[in-house]
Amino acid sequence: MTGGIGAIGTGYGFNATLIANATSVHQQLNTLTEQASTGLVADSYAGLGSGAKVSLNLNPQIAALQTYQNNIDQAAGGMQVTQTAMTQIQQIAANFVACIPNLNGLNPSEVDSVAANARAALTQVADLLNTKNGDVYVFGGLDTANPPVPSSDSILSSGFYTQINAAVSALSANGAAATTAATLAIAGSNAAGTSPFSAYMSQPASALSAPVVQTGEDSTVKTGLLASANSVAVSTGTSTTGSYMRDLMRALATLGSMSSSQVNDPNFGALVQDTGNSLNGVVSAMATDVGVLGNTQSNLTTTQTNLSDTATALTGQVSSVQDADMASTLSKLAATQTQLQESYRLITSANSLSLVNFLPAA
Repeated sequence: MTGGIGAIGTGYGFNATLIANATSVHQQLNTLTEQASTGLVADSYAGLGSGAKVSLNLNPQIAALQTYQNNIDQAAGGMQVTQTAMTQIQQIAANFVACIPNLNGLNPSEVDSVAANARAALTQVADLLNTKNGDVYVFGGLDTANPPVPSSDSILSSGFYTQINAAVSALSANGAAATTAATLAIAGSNAAGTSPFSAYMSQPASALSAPVVQTGEDSTVKTGLLASANSVAVSTGTSTTGSYMRDLMRALATLGSMSSSQVNDPNFGALVQDTGNSLNGVVSAMATDVGVLGNTQSNLTTTQTNLSDTATALTGQVSSVQDADMASTLSKLAATQTQLQESYRLITSANSLSLVNFLPAA
């Protein structure tokens, strides 16, 4: 009888073991269900075990790489808008370069026509320098929130144009040399009331900077052009302000100020020649900066590809420790569900045992 009672005690211990086993299987089932739902091994670094170090080290790097790619995306949009505007400005410059050789041979009425076209082109260039990509003025340098040419639509009533107009109007009295020197000084001036540019753009070129994009932890790239100064190109010659945009606006203002009454003035040819020389320099320097910007676009595309490849490789490493193997997880989930059901069945069977089961039949 004593042995029978001991057996029953052993049965109760067995029941407790079954319950403990079922609890463990239930926890496994919860873990597998969570993995199947989220696709992750665990919802915390602690649950990753030895893989936590990989995740902690690489996730910040992946986030930084994504930031650099986003930076390049934004810069690429601005550069493309800049290139589109520059194409139009280059065409304007080229059109007036083509007019220069014929100016001295034109009849007075045609001079007036060229002048009218130049005034319209000056307004167009001023407007193009205020081109925006979203809320960003692409020729604004680091002052991207403000227009580089604040009063572009009224450029013909600005101090810049009216002063050049006055100098050209006095051509007969002052001579070609003095007139070209005057227009050059006006175009190169940063004085308020003379410069057509914003306060930020009305600074020495050395104080200005094109927009930059961060492409790495310690890497930045210049991505834009400036309204009042060259980016990379060096404007050369005796008739330049050092800025092809200022030179272009000066040439257009000079041509726009010419009058049919000046055709027979002996100083007229020299003024036209100086304007032509300046415009040739504009076309050359402008092409250099546009070419450099194009190369930058190409290089940034390559950089973005490299960043993407690196991010993909690192993401794969993180995935190997963070992401659950869904095929294996689902298979284990089904097996664990079956195991848990069996555990519950055994517990139910054990609970149905009684002392009668252990007594011999009468």
